Amino acid sequence: MKSYRNLGFLVALALAAMISGAPVAAQTAVSSPIVVQQTSPKPIWLKAEVIHFDSNIIMVREVNDERMIHTFTYAASAQSQVQKALNAGGYQYGDKVKIRYKQGQTVALAIHGKWSKPPKPTPAPVAPIKPHPAS
Repeated sequence: MKSYRNLGFLVALALAAMISGAPVAAQTAVSSPIVVQQTSPKPIWLKAEVIHFDSNIIMVREVNDERMIHTFTYAASAQSQVQKALNAGGYQYGDKVKIRYKQGQTVALAIHGKWSKPPKPTPAPVAPIKPHPAS
């Protein structure tokens, strides 16, 4: 019986508080907007292994988490590094690289790493010529 009285009292108190609450005054004065300066994200370095590399993109797998795969395009400042790497044979699958990029973006600002030498083409084995049996 006591708990019902307490419950009734709390409900009555809540209703009284809602009814007696003063309405909130609307903002009538025009105030200037709040200006917030946004800071650009700081570039970070990513240690990774190359999966695919060409003149348009580099696809890499993180060293620390092999399940994380990233695909980057190149910034204008990194194009000279990319061209230099392509002229030397390019990065091959499994090469270790460090990519500088801004977190949340997919543009590589710089790429550092040692590219492996491209595999030399092996000539096709030449079958020895068998002499034709004399008839």
